[in-house]
Amino acid sequence: MSGDASTGTFLQGLERGLAVIRAFSADTPSLTLSEVARDVGITPATARRILLTLEQLGYVRSDGRRFALTPRVLALGWAYLSSLDLGDIAGPFMEELSAQTRESCSIATLDLPDIVYVARVPTRRIMTVALGVGARLPAYATSMGRVLLAGLPENELTAYVESVETEQHTEHTLTSPSELRDAVRRAGEEGYALVDQELELGLRSIAVPILDSRGRAAAALNVSAHASRSTKSALKTETLKPLRACAEQIGTALRQRGRI
Repeated sequence: MSGDASTGTFLQGLERGLAVIRAFSADTPSLTLSEVARDVGITPATARRILLTLEQLGYVRSDGRRFALTPRVLALGWAYLSSLDLGDIAGPFMEELSAQTRESCSIATLDLPDIVYVARVPTRRIMTVALGVGARLPAYATSMGRVLLAGLPENELTAYVESVETEQHTEHTLTSPSELRDAVRRAGEEGYALVDQELELGLRSIAVPILDSRGRAAAALNVSAHASRSTKSALKTETLKPLRACAEQIGTALRQRGRI
């Protein structure tokens, strides 16, 4: 225990909560309550309270018997991932992609109901909203959001689609649960999402997942362009291939360094 425990500044409950999160790994992606208690060294009653709290906060999901982390846990580390470490790793690949496509590219993670930008290489401003590391946009109306939503378990996607408060940003915005679910499912089946002027008129973007060591979407990479410069067809036929190659390069580099 920390040397600060005797001074009253050490929060044992926080220590145990973080220990429970760390109990999950690539080798043990799901655990029962008793397994968590055993691995962390706490009583089953304490493990239950922590797990139920994490579940209510959206960091853990349960099928009634086993518990597993949700993508929201990524939000705990996004500030770290957005530091020079991620910039150093992903930056050169993103710079090359931006030069090749002559468009802006970004990386984001999921923190429902939003996506959070963790890296960006802009070429010119194409949105009225200034974007940078830490910027948040609604997941339902963005290409990166739909790619990341496609990686959610079915019950979590259902809960999100049925509860998210959508806004008609433009005449093209998908706002009905059925339309949104279809768009997310299509993104999962095709391995990419293309959003056409749903967040802002004149803005088109296409995104693909950056996969972790278990083949899950840890983040998303996109290329965004003004509708006057790039058609939907061009994004699919000319941009998608280098975008996928860049995402694979970044994913490989991050996996080799144990970042995802």
